[in-house]
Amino acid sequence: DVLDPERLIRCPYNKHHRIRACRFPYHLVKCRKSYPEVAKELATCPFNARHLVPQADLSDHITKCNDKGFIEQDIVNQSSGFQREQMNAVSTWQAPPCDEDWET
Repeated sequence: DVLDPERLIRCPYNKHHRIRACRFPYHLVKCRKSYPEVAKELATCPFNARHLVPQADLSDHITKCNDKGFIEQDIVNQSSGFQREQMNAVSTWQAPPCDEDWET
């Protein structure tokens, strides 16, 4: 199960490390410092910082990343909500009183 916090995930810095999902973000920070040469060769997915892939594979990963759909849907929801707010917004602006009489 993808949402199980106890599932084991393989570390991108050291393939022998298996970390529980709930600890994975902390492990990435620690391991990045321990393996700076490997870290230079990896790129971070723009949709999920837990996805570290070889730089050469990043564009392929981006097109296939499952988390891209969540981000795209969130953007659509936010923009449609903003448009709805704009349509429902009632202007409270009132013209200032005018003392001029153009007919005279």
